[in-house]
Amino acid sequence: MATTPTLALFLLLLGVTRAHSDGPAPRRPNFVLIMADDMGIGDPGCYGNRTLRTPNIDRLAREGVKLTQHLAASPLCTPSRAAFLTGRYAVRSGMASRNRVGVFLFTASSGGLPPSEVTFARLLQDRGYATGLVGKWHLGLSCRHRADFCHHPLRHGFGFFLGFPLSNLRDCRPGAGSVWAGPLGVAAGAALRALGACAAALAAARGAGLARARGGAWAALALALAALGVAAAPRALSLGFRLANCVLMAGLEVAQQPAELDGLAGALAAQGVAFLERHARAPFLLFVSFLHVHTAHFAGPGFAGRSRHGAYGDSAEEMDWAVGQILDALDRLGLTNDTLVYFTSDHGAHVEEVSAEGEMHGGSNGIYKGGKATNWEGGIRVPGIVRYPRLLTPGLEVSEPTSNMDVFPTVAKLAGAEIPSDRIIDGRDMMPLLQGHAPRSSHEFMFHYCNAYLNAVRWAPPNETAVWKAFYFTPNFDPPGANGCFSTLVCFCAGDHVTRHDPPLLFDLSRDPGERRPLTPASEPRFHAVLAAMADAADAHARTLDPAVPDQLSLANLVWKPWLQLRGPTVA
Repeated sequence: MATTPTLALFLLLLGVTRAHSDGPAPRRPNFVLIMADDMGIGDPGCYGNRTLRTPNIDRLAREGVKLTQHLAASPLCTPSRAAFLTGRYAVRSGMASRNRVGVFLFTASSGGLPPSEVTFARLLQDRGYATGLVGKWHLGLSCRHRADFCHHPLRHGFGFFLGFPLSNLRDCRPGAGSVWAGPLGVAAGAALRALGACAAALAAARGAGLARARGGAWAALALALAALGVAAAPRALSLGFRLANCVLMAGLEVAQQPAELDGLAGALAAQGVAFLERHARAPFLLFVSFLHVHTAHFAGPGFAGRSRHGAYGDSAEEMDWAVGQILDALDRLGLTNDTLVYFTSDHGAHVEEVSAEGEMHGGSNGIYKGGKATNWEGGIRVPGIVRYPRLLTPGLEVSEPTSNMDVFPTVAKLAGAEIPSDRIIDGRDMMPLLQGHAPRSSHEFMFHYCNAYLNAVRWAPPNETAVWKAFYFTPNFDPPGANGCFSTLVCFCAGDHVTRHDPPLLFDLSRDPGERRPLTPASEPRFHAVLAAMADAADAHARTLDPAVPDQLSLANLVWKPWLQLRGPTVA
């Protein structure tokens, strides 16, 4: 049917009217979530560093909102990442250890993030988002056989995965040392001392005519061989560990075993960019989980030997370059305005990381005390930057307490996903704070766990400037006066490794962020009232925990199981 000029004009006006009244449906936001490994809050330039070059992280801070009291839910990799992905304290999912070891050390362990847990990736995948993870996982792989992959990222809402199922440990780079050298070195020393004592006893016995020389010689030889075996064990374990655990996976397949670290940072950055290019026309969530700056350090030719901070600085500056690759890709694809970019670290810098040559291989926690594995501020206060040009004003700073668990509800709400109602979500939507609509954090109380043990409580009363923090126990730094536990490489959470406090050790972080001056009833008139309020909050929190939740980091779940060991290409 022919259209008259009058009818054509009417239809045109109708279309214009509808466009102005309804408008195009706003595009659902994209998400790029970037997590460094072991990076301290004192490392990026935007947090005060003047010698490490981090121009891309600093760019994010200029163009977004910088959080200055952003907190990891745990000071160790595995529980912190579990809390980040689920918005829940790791103790709720059984991802907080009740023994000395607080993280997974083998790909062939049976523990991991339970299939019943809901990650933000699963929520968004159910909403039609493309979801991807590039880099470190460290939340388990399989349960009963090597190909069930019950804990794998693809079982937790990620449609794409390329990276390390475990972590980048010293053993992953030949010549960088071994995680086994410390404890087995102590065992070897004990064995050698026992050998010396036994040899002396045998000599004395022979002199007294109480033992035959031949029997004594055989006993001494057996002890010597045992001592040599223990002394050689770190080297043998390191070689086997690298082959079994330093693995690069692509989806459910083994891509490299062992993985080669040279060039890996560039390859992972390229994979992140390729994911953005593949999904530029549909909503996506990309989690870029760096292996930098955890030891063993590695950096490509453009960065090795270029920084002012040795191998650590080279690694940190290469990571910043990789962040720039992601940001440049968003710009090039026209996605910047529609993408929320979040940058953080899983916890504070590892202050005890020192090479055999005495070079510092850990980062800076700035003015804050302690580091990785402790709930002193240096272990949990981390960089936190959020850029979302559509909704956030650039250059804003937020000093209110926030948590890496807050990413879960923030992402879910922006994506229009329904937050699960059958479980407690500890994170809080950050958008009111980030947009300047809320003056105070919705976290009044926060709970700091050392493994599965409640270590400290933070209280930011709604109508006060004070931020109280009470410690029920603190780690015993070694040597005395140091800022870490150097004899054990990390601080532990129980037994002779801690000092318990009754009454708890109390600080006001608003006046003493470095936690140098514990308060007393004489210096703080409300001392007892503050501690009583925090004790009540801790009791109420404890009543929300399920004591029957399976311990994913129990000894039975942590040990290496040969039937779970990855062996080249695998099939689900």
